[in-house]
Amino acid sequence: MDQTIVGIIGMGLMGKMYTRKLSAAGWRVHACDTREKYELLKQEFSEYQGVSIFEDGYGVSRSSDYIIYSVEAETIDKVVAEYGRATKKNAIIGGQTSCKAPEIAAFERHLPSDVEIVSCHSLHGPNVDPKDQPLVLIRHRASQQSYDLVQNIMSCFGSKLVHLNAEEHDRITADTQAVTHAAFLSMGTAWRANDQFPWEIARYVGGIENVKCNITLRIYSNKWHVYAGLAILNPSARKQIRQYAESVTDLFKLMLGGHRQELEDRVKTAGKFVFSAAGREGEPLLLSDEVLDRFSLGKVPKGRTPNNHLSLLAMVDCWWKLRIVPYDHMICSTPLFRLWLGVTEYLFRKPALLDEVIKIAIENNTFRSDDLEFTFAARGWSECVSFGDFSSYRDRFEQIQSYFAPRFPEATRVGNEMIKVLLEKT
Repeated sequence: MDQTIVGIIGMGLMGKMYTRKLSAAGWRVHACDTREKYELLKQEFSEYQGVSIFEDGYGVSRSSDYIIYSVEAETIDKVVAEYGRATKKNAIIGGQTSCKAPEIAAFERHLPSDVEIVSCHSLHGPNVDPKDQPLVLIRHRASQQSYDLVQNIMSCFGSKLVHLNAEEHDRITADTQAVTHAAFLSMGTAWRANDQFPWEIARYVGGIENVKCNITLRIYSNKWHVYAGLAILNPSARKQIRQYAESVTDLFKLMLGGHRQELEDRVKTAGKFVFSAAGREGEPLLLSDEVLDRFSLGKVPKGRTPNNHLSLLAMVDCWWKLRIVPYDHMICSTPLFRLWLGVTEYLFRKPALLDEVIKIAIENNTFRSDDLEFTFAARGWSECVSFGDFSSYRDRFEQIQSYFAPRFPEATRVGNEMIKVLLEKT
């Protein structure tokens, strides 16, 4: 390695993951978080060769050649305003937020004109192996030499580099993440409202239900701001979350009213747009029965309770209404999005199963109370996002998080195994 120093401002879970990976690859890393965490971070990284922990971002900014702001999207402007003026002359700056519009605006507003800007975004969580995962690089203001340096630094992750501009990044992440997160946040909210641990209820164990339970718990095991920044600060995300809530509501009303033909026409029209337009006929399914049944948090029952899968029907309806073909963005998709796409595809590309789901939606009331709470939850999250209130988002998230917390370790383990199998197929 040369004498290049990589700076990390913000030592949350992703900041720490980056620090460990970069250090292991031989890069020198200067890192910091808030002052009160200084001693703990020094102790935690005392045995990592080449890692120096600083009290604050001034020291990191003055000494580093490529500086990554790994902070919440909500606070990026404040943090860059504080430390940006101390940036080393001719350094390169980047950020790890999930929404690039406010990040780039903060860089342009507060950084010296000689500073170059190459931002990044690892499209996975801190507990997922970055190898072969998408890593977006955004060359906003940089020479080819500087861009080459950043690519060289990032090569140690073994990720698939995806080159986009900030606008493309925000549109694609909204397409692939915003509604996915909204669906699972709503599931968790509904289960808590009904005082249910779904893996303890036979009708929520096995097959598609395994993916629902695992991903919901995986999302709630993370920090709230991971999802709040994308949802609230990205205008495209707000629109999509609102449409998902409308799709859930519309379909639930058709189910309650017994309007079978209208429900069937709408569901199959949406499915035709998403799956036929993408040319998926004849292609192998992303997820098989064997994979779906393997990863369960509860004991798989011998007989399955049929489900109308409102959350899945609404997802495809939402994509149709917004004219989104999810396969177009697979190169930038997260593991959670690929799992969610896999189960929607599993349902819509099995005609007999889809027909059964539509029949159950009209004739069977087993999931009515669950669907009612799910509809309330989807609308509630949409309203929370539309208000743009981070505090309300956090309170809502953390209340449900505490309810499911005892099962997070097991869900993370099972989820990692599920993602590993999926990645072998995509």
